Amino acid sequence: MSAALLLSLLLLFPCAILGAPIDPPSDLVVRDYPSALATRDIVQTFTDSVSNLADGVSKDDIAQGILPDFFRNIPGADKIKSQLGLSDAQIAALPLEFLNIPGYANYTSQGWNIHIHGLAYKQPLSNKNIVSNKTIDDAANKFLPDLDISQLQPHEQDNARNLTSAILSLPQEHVQLVFTLDVAADQGVVSGWSGKLVWPKLTDSRGEIGGFVQLPAGPIDLPAGNSTKQITKLNIHTNGTDTGNSTGYLVPNQGVTIISDIDDILRITKIYQPKEGLLNTFARDMIPWLNMPDIYAAWSRQHPDSPYHFHYLTTTPEQATRVYMQFIYSTYPAGSFDTRPLNFTTVDQTFAVRKSLLTQVIQTFPQRKFVLVGDTSNNDAMHDYPGLVATFPGQIACILIRNTTTTDSGDKFPYDTSGFQSLKQEQYMFFTTPDDLMGLDFGNGDCRNNSAVTGTVTFGWQGLPFGLGKKSNAVETRGAWSAVWVSAAAMAIAVLV
Repeated sequence: MSAALLLSLLLLFPCAILGAPIDPPSDLVVRDYPSALATRDIVQTFTDSVSNLADGVSKDDIAQGILPDFFRNIPGADKIKSQLGLSDAQIAALPLEFLNIPGYANYTSQGWNIHIHGLAYKQPLSNKNIVSNKTIDDAANKFLPDLDISQLQPHEQDNARNLTSAILSLPQEHVQLVFTLDVAADQGVVSGWSGKLVWPKLTDSRGEIGGFVQLPAGPIDLPAGNSTKQITKLNIHTNGTDTGNSTGYLVPNQGVTIISDIDDILRITKIYQPKEGLLNTFARDMIPWLNMPDIYAAWSRQHPDSPYHFHYLTTTPEQATRVYMQFIYSTYPAGSFDTRPLNFTTVDQTFAVRKSLLTQVIQTFPQRKFVLVGDTSNNDAMHDYPGLVATFPGQIACILIRNTTTTDSGDKFPYDTSGFQSLKQEQYMFFTTPDDLMGLDFGNGDCRNNSAVTGTVTFGWQGLPFGLGKKSNAVETRGAWSAVWVSAAAMAIAVLV
């Protein structure tokens, strides 16, 4: 196996190859009031902490857990600017854009604290006066395995160009962000509240902000989270740009939150077939997986007196998540969102992205019950979901795992079911189609139903090559899909040289 191919596998599936992720840092806590936001600059951390494997990777390296220094290949603002020949004046003339990730708020003795996370950037590749169509197409081709952009349908060409422009955008640091908030209409709550938030820190070197801040008090109070069972939606407007509008969700202290993965659960991605995965994300329109929207719509109508909070999770890098959010909000119930930040406080967070994000949400709502929805093509979920049952006793009400290996012959990766061995059978369910989930009522404590073909789970590694493992009726393994963007982005920026 070539070093380049092995490095690509490490980028795609680091958790599957290198073993279980590291536990997240212990500083993810519910905040009663805004605290100092930790500086997150990953570049120095990686330079000091991981090995540079550009000259080759061996089996011994993997066995010893040596990690690739792949973050050094992410094209930075200076390199994009240099290769495009952009002047400071040209960049200054570009409009500021802001990716505002829909967040959630928790209620404490100090009032509501809302989590805001986003990315300030400019997109030179979307300006035809700066970058030619040929340059954009050449860059987009790096994300299209065995295809040229000219072979795509016209709307698929637009998809590829738009996502290329987003990924190769210029992050804007030292930007002061100001948000205007008001209560969304037609919720049956008092709609006169409004507020203004000046973010306490400037955007960092990656153009990011992230953290909890306390909502300002107003002449009309918002519903108290310790007395209401309804979720209140806030409109969040980013001043100075028309691209930074979003929704914040004030989530009551008690109730049920459904945390759902997106790829190969809510949409057809096929992350276990990397070429198909890139095409399905980068060029083709996003397509729901079977009748999964009907299942989620039914859940959203259960218990209108105490509706479920939906929270969507993807570890795709931030720049590519706007299209994910557009797909979710046009197809599934509205809800908050978590994505992969560009910067982290620690290396632990970097290689345990999903676990860090899950931990933060669950710790923020210690009285709520959580339903976790994932699939066997994600090794993080296979390891982290059952682990959270022990970490948060009584909070994980149900784990639902789609077994992609039983429904897609293209899924050839091995998977590990051992994490579920310590759980009670009523705490999880493996399913093959959305219909298996029909009728589940989480408000009544359901987690399994008679329609699912549950079978007998053989715990341990399954589907290993050369007959080393058996395939069970229940699960799989896959690594971090998001890392594919790092490799592709590095190749795309090379066309600008």
